[in-house]
Amino acid sequence: TDARFCNNVSHSFLQRRGLKTGCGWGNRHYSVAAVFSARIASKWPIYASDGRNPGPARAMLCFPQMATNAQITAEQYLHMTFEHDAEFVHGEIVERSMPDRIHSLIQFLILMAIGRLIQSHPLFPYPELRLRLEPRVFRIPDISVFGGQAPREDVPSTPPLLVIEIVSKDDRHPNLMQKLDEYRVWGVPNIWVVDPLNKRLALYTALGLQNVSSLALADYPFELTPGILFSDL
Repeated sequence: TDARFCNNVSHSFLQRRGLKTGCGWGNRHYSVAAVFSARIASKWPIYASDGRNPGPARAMLCFPQMATNAQITAEQYLHMTFEHDAEFVHGEIVERSMPDRIHSLIQFLILMAIGRLIQSHPLFPYPELRLRLEPRVFRIPDISVFGGQAPREDVPSTPPLLVIEIVSKDDRHPNLMQKLDEYRVWGVPNIWVVDPLNKRLALYTALGLQNVSSLALADYPFELTPGILFSDL
């Protein structure tokens, strides 16, 4: 069973299998906790109300652009499959904005710029890598860059040298700020924000988010400027 994001769960899908939805037909969006438990999301079979197994089915989970109310464990999260990888914060699945063309282009340009250094400098860039900030907090920066040596863990639990977040049009500012501060508290020394919508670059520190004219990495011949990133937008 794959756990996938969708706008709603097919009511007929549930009716055909005799599944109890826990809500009326008038509600087009179903509660994750009422309809799909974490057991289903972690690849347990779906059973009808009479206890029979209606056979293989693809479970589609409804996650709005916020954390869901269904509490699960970190271990369950790590065994779930998502169409677009989600984050995990204190027992709740948190959906990430779907990248669009501009987001993907900016991510590519940044990785290309870092890639020019990796032959001569110990830098190890990873796009969309899960990071374990706390036992029950997993975040996924758009780009993580490790310095010195590559991480040995599949889900690194030590801070990278740099994290980069690329702002998407669906991002909510409070959620972004929360994530940036979690990186800072965890110990990430360089936290960058690239905003292609407003063509801005910013640094996040203990003083908050500060717009800058360029982004440079100390001890490395590496700099990002609006001209490099935004000239073709």
